[in-house]
Amino acid sequence: MAGHKQDHDFYIPSNSIWPPLSCAGLGVLMFGVVFWLHISPLLGKALFVAGLLVLIMATAQWFKTLILEARNRGFNAPPLVLELANRYGMVFFIVSELMFFAAFFAAYFYIYGFNAVWPPENIDVLDVHLPIINTLILLTSGVTVTWAHHAMLEGDRELTIKNIWATWGLGVFFLFCQMYEYGHATFGFDSGAYGSTFYLLTGFHGFHVLVGTLMLMVLHWRLKQKDFNQKHHFYFEATAWYWHFVDVVWIGLFLFVYVIPS
Repeated sequence: MAGHKQDHDFYIPSNSIWPPLSCAGLGVLMFGVVFWLHISPLLGKALFVAGLLVLIMATAQWFKTLILEARNRGFNAPPLVLELANRYGMVFFIVSELMFFAAFFAAYFYIYGFNAVWPPENIDVLDVHLPIINTLILLTSGVTVTWAHHAMLEGDRELTIKNIWATWGLGVFFLFCQMYEYGHATFGFDSGAYGSTFYLLTGFHGFHVLVGTLMLMVLHWRLKQKDFNQKHHFYFEATAWYWHFVDVVWIGLFLFVYVIPS
């Protein structure tokens, strides 16, 4: 294969152990959760920690390899060669994430519709003021990431870096606010249908905010390394798409979980 001339426009990366090792780590982690909850808590915790460490290490090495490959390919090749497949892949990924949330919202609406009183009378509903602050935080972060993208297209790297820094900072602030909210809630995940659906929806969204914040931090670091230019910055665009998706989902959560039931 190495001696053959490339007769296509697609970049084929070299063989790597990191993708299968990442999958293995995730598998061990999930088995750990099952053992932790149903079979042997001690063994489950050990498997969970081991799987998590392998997943973090392998994923970090995988992403490091991808970044090095992108740098070695350079950022001057035709966009079709480097980015078209990635764009389709990111769109399909976001659609799959949308299906996750659609299923969770469907479960929430189903339970909501079969209860005459919602939230149940034994649930002390959380105050809506903190979710309003969180909504303003995410909406502001959507503005800053869009501003950063426009600055990137105009070639203003310094303004781009500042706005990306502001965006992931707002993401961290949102997560702290959500942790404060959880810490002061008077009901838990096991507090009936309301508690389970509330924490499932808000917790799953919070996990996506965490992932998006980490993506923005990596983007911030790569911008400082001068990895992108005005024409080739797919990772930037993919991160912005993901962050806007997180914003839109939160609007639905804010309306249907916090405002309307209250």
